[in-house]
Amino acid sequence: MKTTYEQKNPQWWTDEHETAWDRVKAAMQRDWDQTKHDFGGDEPDTDQDVNNTVKQAVGKEPIPPRRVLAYDDVEPAYRLGYGARREYGGKYPAWNDDVESHLKREWEALSPSRKQTWMQDRAAIRRGWDFEPEK
Repeated sequence: MKTTYEQKNPQWWTDEHETAWDRVKAAMQRDWDQTKHDFGGDEPDTDQDVNNTVKQAVGKEPIPPRRVLAYDDVEPAYRLGYGARREYGGKYPAWNDDVESHLKREWEALSPSRKQTWMQDRAAIRRGWDFEPEK
């Protein structure tokens, strides 16, 4: 059970301290999520390492939301899904098991060294496939 308590600050604590702490706390939370993933937890692999944590804590790198991969990590999957829809949309007018099997083979051939597995990348590939720009 999570215990909730009211945080008391010393008299010298200012808004500047609070802002800095919020930034450090967010970086540390993301680092903790990565640690849980590394030890077999259900958290996604956010590719967060100590260098990211330090840069985020001091404000030199943006802090992505917790439990969410950074955009750069999922962009290749979005890209494949979007391009595949344009390439194969005539043959596969809707996402189905056949298109999924086809794209899985292509993805694994293109990215055998990716840390994410097909099941982790599948959702982003599907999101790219389903994306329709506004006209």
